[in-house]
Amino acid sequence: MRHARSGKKLGRDSAHRKALYANLAGALIEHGRIKTTVTKAKAVKPIAEQMITLGRRGDLHARRQATAFLRSRDVVHKLFADVAPLFKDRPGGYTRIVKLGPRQGDAAEMAYLELVDEEYVATQRDERTPDPVAVAEPAVEEAEAEADEDAEPELDAGTDEGADDGDDDAGEADEPQGLDEAGAEEAPADPGKSN
Repeated sequence: MRHARSGKKLGRDSAHRKALYANLAGALIEHGRIKTTVTKAKAVKPIAEQMITLGRRGDLHARRQATAFLRSRDVVHKLFADVAPLFKDRPGGYTRIVKLGPRQGDAAEMAYLELVDEEYVATQRDERTPDPVAVAEPAVEEAEAEADEDAEPELDAGTDEGADDGDDDAGEADEPQGLDEAGAEEAPADPGKSN
């Protein structure tokens, strides 16, 4: 019997489970929000909050404890430098679980595990999400505007020339220079050659 044994086994042995918790907590600290199953989210939530509490303490021993669990100095640095100061006045409850419904493939209940600081989560999401649509639209509009501007002066210039002249000399002007009336090219005369 497992009386007084807290936590879920999640179908893994202890080393695999500990690595899973470290990876999920590190991803939560790094990105501000992760999408996982409800069971995993409930299992990792207390661990993530414990890591944030270590970050709030901020001393060397707390940093070493966080590094021992999270196994990444970059994540620990972000925890102590960026995440923990957001919660310096909050005595607990740093994360929340938002249920999303069943997953398509196996109908597992999915959820977001996210930090309660909405501004931080939004900034992390914006940093990860490129915005190609907003960049592409002005370029297309500018190209269309330039094409319209280029087309209008050409039409005006063509109509002005035809209206002002009124002569039938326009046909002669279309002939390329250097051609005689028969259409053959005039060869430049070389002084060294005689015909």
